[in-house]
Amino acid sequence: MIIPYNRAKAVSYAHEWAMSRNPRFYDFSGIGGDCTNFASQCLYAGSGVMNYSRDNGWYYTDLNNRAPSWTDVDLLYQFLVTNRYRGPFARETGMESILPGDIIQLSFVGNNDFNHSPVVVATGIHPQINNILVATHSADHDNYPLSRFDWQQIRFIHILGVHV
Repeated sequence: MIIPYNRAKAVSYAHEWAMSRNPRFYDFSGIGGDCTNFASQCLYAGSGVMNYSRDNGWYYTDLNNRAPSWTDVDLLYQFLVTNRYRGPFARETGMESILPGDIIQLSFVGNNDFNHSPVVVATGIHPQINNILVATHSADHDNYPLSRFDWQQIRFIHILGVHV
């Protein structure tokens, strides 16, 4: 069964925790960055469902019991665009289809090496680089203009729904 992704809950969570840390989750800032951990928390707030599959799941119980896709930029992307079982699922899309609660991934070095996962918290009626606002960890921001990042590559991940 598929249920809708609750974008309002995802965005509300992003605003609540963008400038601090939810003590329920480990802070990965000192060991590679916390951006994808934060993006996963927002996705979970909007989906309410984790996928506990050991091989290709997406879940967090604690620091030592979590799926690699919870905290790794590329593995989160792979999970979202290939997930056919439990949890949120998505497709890579053009900027024009991005909505609050979706994920953007940035590469600061190019060569398809994506290394940052901001969460979309607002867009204009017609999303454009200069009217998309994000929340993110590592460099903590809320309502931060996407246009202020200096990236080499960008991909837009539109959440389609949640498998339950």
